[in-house]
Amino acid sequence: MATKQATKETGLFEAIQQFCQDKSLDRELVLGVIRDSLLAAYRKKVGLEAETDDRCQVDFGSDNKNEIIISVLRDVVEDKTTNPLEISLEEATKLDPAAQVGTQMRVFEKPQDLSRVLSSQAKQMVFQRLRDMEKELLYQEYKSKEGELTHGYFQRWKKDIMSIDLGKVEGIMLKKDQNPGEKYRQGDRMKAIISRVELRPREPMPVITLSRASGDFVKKLFEMEIPEVYDGIVEIRDVARIPSYRTKVVVTTSKSDVDPVGACVGMKGVRIQAIVRELGNERIDIVLHSDEPSIFIANAISPAKPVEVHVDRKRGDALVIVPDESLSLAIGINGSNVKLVSQLSGFKIDIKTVSQYNQELASPEAREKLDRLFNAQQEAMEESEDQYNEGGDEEEEDSGFTPLSEVPGLTPRIVGLLEAGGIKNVETLLEFSQEELSKISGIGKTTAEQILRLLRESIEWVEEG
Repeated sequence: MATKQATKETGLFEAIQQFCQDKSLDRELVLGVIRDSLLAAYRKKVGLEAETDDRCQVDFGSDNKNEIIISVLRDVVEDKTTNPLEISLEEATKLDPAAQVGTQMRVFEKPQDLSRVLSSQAKQMVFQRLRDMEKELLYQEYKSKEGELTHGYFQRWKKDIMSIDLGKVEGIMLKKDQNPGEKYRQGDRMKAIISRVELRPREPMPVITLSRASGDFVKKLFEMEIPEVYDGIVEIRDVARIPSYRTKVVVTTSKSDVDPVGACVGMKGVRIQAIVRELGNERIDIVLHSDEPSIFIANAISPAKPVEVHVDRKRGDALVIVPDESLSLAIGINGSNVKLVSQLSGFKIDIKTVSQYNQELASPEAREKLDRLFNAQQEAMEESEDQYNEGGDEEEEDSGFTPLSEVPGLTPRIVGLLEAGGIKNVETLLEFSQEELSKISGIGKTTAEQILRLLRESIEWVEEG
């Protein structure tokens, strides 16, 4: 019988060892949980208070710890007693013939000798404490990995939620965190970013939320595939994304000898293609950062190549003029391209073709609308011009030159731009070529062409005046 009992105890400790390995738990911590649970269950069975813990002990046998023993330090008394902390002299002498009244002796019991109720209570407490311990350890482990890239294996769908095996625990991916259009079969390997780790009272394990739709996921892919990004030579300033359609990644570098866009694209596009494949052939644009909004917007509107970009910092509006054949490229599928540019730049983007822009310049109503769009820019220029010309207005009026405002169709905004560029009258304007005009801040090639066209149409009227 003793052999059978020892075998059961040995099997118990083997099971504990295997459990610790499977759950990545410390063996001493697990044994501590078992010890505390047995003590709690024993105290409850015999009616002991918590203050008597120092008189109760749970020991794991010295012989390879293959034995569990509960002991209680009891007072030896003369008569029979029901106090769990006392033992009668008659019972004490059976255990130790030298026992005497007034002394103390430690009484040992094995859990197998205790009642079935005690065993059941201890078992429930052990399992609950171990589950709580495992839950806390997993939470701490994955909480430290928030924002990091991980991989797992697709398991199943729970309505619109994906369940992903991460090894020690399952993660979930909500519909908003999924890439639309991606299909998975059970066992398919997938990468994702750990976006959030939570402890929920009703959940037996930490709730680990994964994402493949966030901009941070794309950023982590860049760090993994592009050494310059990982080493910090190329910095990702911002990421804007519409999952499964298009992503724009804003890059910059402090190294003058490094091309941040070229470093991300790689030789023959090898580096960027690895990321594109991971995202299911989603379009990715690498955008060079600039502190100048007009330049940045021109870079970000890629793959379209704008002719001109005008911005109104005060109102937060921007006008992008593109070739007629590039309108669809600039807008993108379902407006995706212009939406991302607006998100990155913080400006409300209005895209017009060269034809639309020229047509609006020919319409008084449209010109008025255009003037309102850039009213803040015009006011700033006029203020600067007033300060520059302070005290010299009378001389200009009497100089005999024709004011720019007398050219039909030349809006106050354009007049302000020309005057800010040093062109104060029609006579001076006649000396400028289209190329020279386009170099004036805010003019551009298309506007320069329009100015000269208006000037040619009004020369005869000017000369007669």
